[in-house]
Amino acid sequence: MPARDLPLLIDAARAAGEVATGYVGATAKRWDKPQDAGPVTEADLAVNDVLEARLRSARPAYGWLSEESAPDPLRAAAPRTFIIDPIDGTRSFIDGSRAWAHALAVCDEGVVTAAVVYLPMLDLMYAAAAGMGATLNGAPIHASAQAGSEGATLLAAKTMLEAHHWRGAVPAFKREHRPSLAYRLSLVAEGRFDAMLTLRKTWEWDVAAGDLILREAGALSTNRRGQLLRFNNPVPQVDGMVAAGPSLHREMIGALV
Repeated sequence: MPARDLPLLIDAARAAGEVATGYVGATAKRWDKPQDAGPVTEADLAVNDVLEARLRSARPAYGWLSEESAPDPLRAAAPRTFIIDPIDGTRSFIDGSRAWAHALAVCDEGVVTAAVVYLPMLDLMYAAAAGMGATLNGAPIHASAQAGSEGATLLAAKTMLEAHHWRGAVPAFKREHRPSLAYRLSLVAEGRFDAMLTLRKTWEWDVAAGDLILREAGALSTNRRGQLLRFNNPVPQVDGMVAAGPSLHREMIGALV
């Protein structure tokens, strides 16, 4: 089934890119979500509509979990569930950045089995299916073998390296940041960065696709406590995320408070 779902996700992601790139972020209609949940634009909703129509018509038995959709009361009982972020990095989209992504995943009993992260403006298609490895534009990718934090490159917000998060000295990472969380995870899977860290409660649609791409690229992907991530939860959040190659991941988990 993962092998069957992946081409569907790839085709849907490309269709999403065609829709999204038809909008100009700075002029697209936008508004703020309730409860300080961030901005949304007409492009987010248009992409969500296209994805929902394509994916649900192809897999009508699957549940649906999307950042831009009303809750699906049937997803908990569905055999599999789509987990979707129509545009991950909406603020960047609005600002005219090219580094925003479509993140699409299929979850089977809490585990992601097929996933795509697509950046249409950069022509980057990260993809994975369970047991089949991870690819970028069709070529295999592998996570870094960096063994320790000394000199390692980390994708994280600046606040993640504040001293109160760490048991001892703050690790000597070379920190950078990217606006899209799905893109950050994919860059670690590609081996361009050694690790990614976020310690905040994180929405599933931001990380579900990246979780599988990381694991299939040979990285470890867990919550901040070192536990494997489970998806399609009643409250669709995970407790932070730590992603890196096995040795570096173990060091990070052991060093975090």
